[in-house]
Amino acid sequence: MAAWLTEHRVTAVVDATHPFAAVISANAATAAAAAGVPLVALRRPGWQPGPGDRWHHADDLDGAAALLPGLGRRIFLTTGRLGLAAFAGLDGLDFLVRSVEAPQPPLPRRTRLLLDRGPYTVEGETEVLRTYAADVLVTKDSGGPATAAKLTAARDLGLPVVVVRRPPPPPGVRTVPDAAGAVAELERLGCLSPGAAGTCP
Repeated sequence: MAAWLTEHRVTAVVDATHPFAAVISANAATAAAAAGVPLVALRRPGWQPGPGDRWHHADDLDGAAALLPGLGRRIFLTTGRLGLAAFAGLDGLDFLVRSVEAPQPPLPRRTRLLLDRGPYTVEGETEVLRTYAADVLVTKDSGGPATAAKLTAARDLGLPVVVVRRPPPPPGVRTVPDAAGAVAELERLGCLSPGAAGTCP
């Protein structure tokens, strides 16, 4: 990546990957530093609990798995298809795993798979939670409104939610909350002329 940045005379990098794509973000930061170009990470704000929410935070998927036996037996797991090995040893629990693509083993022994892609609605998420008779929702703090409907549905049903915290950005990387913030930062760095419609030279 560093060689590509140098070869194409890239003057700045915007990391707009998923908040949990820690490896990609680390590689981008290392490559940008090696190429001597600034990097800005776009990270939409995370979710914040409100009145009626019953959130339990975990630092990672292993931590989330450790919380589950004390919270319920039927788990609606919405953390994606990767990392499910963290839950594979919980033989006494039933899982509904939702992902865009089928996950690979190891999986929890009692797993039902729901292949689906958002965006989701509060009504739809409420229906899933009721149909499955879920006791607990597990999610990553990806932020944004597109995936927040499940949190509202869980709150309305009085269900506990295990929220996996985001990994921190690479050391020294400046983060901004939205595209406008990224543009402003690039202008501050001199990569974009204020008011210009073009991109970095």
